[in-house]
Amino acid sequence: MKLAWETFTRFDAPDYSQEGIVNFHKFVNDDMLRKMFVAGHYQLFVAKDGDRCVGMISLREKSHISLLFVDSDYHGNGVGSALIKYVSRYVKDEEGMERLTVNSSPYAVGFYHKRGFKDLGPETVADGIRFTPMELWLR
Repeated sequence: MKLAWETFTRFDAPDYSQEGIVNFHKFVNDDMLRKMFVAGHYQLFVAKDGDRCVGMISLREKSHISLLFVDSDYHGNGVGSALIKYVSRYVKDEEGMERLTVNSSPYAVGFYHKRGFKDLGPETVADGIRFTPMELWLR
């Protein structure tokens, strides 16, 4: 969660209200979220460079990307794309699902579009969190 918070504050927080920043901080530091990860309700996949965690992606409800963050030193090196590719195969082959969904932050909309995600609706704000709902059909 440290990677998620540090990356969020640098790249996403400038697009959010104070309410959104506070709510995101509460989410990534919530004890219930930690318990959900431990219980297997959220799946977490990481990209490592040696012993260093350089990227993370989590899934909830088997096919919804909840958190995707890449260490700023590794932006533009394919880490995020590799994580999307890995979970796409996982969701299709292991979970039997046909699509991935995500609520993209404004900062990441272009990233997701380049990987084939399509908007499901306009940008929305909930609890100060700005996002565009998107989907990717897995073939």
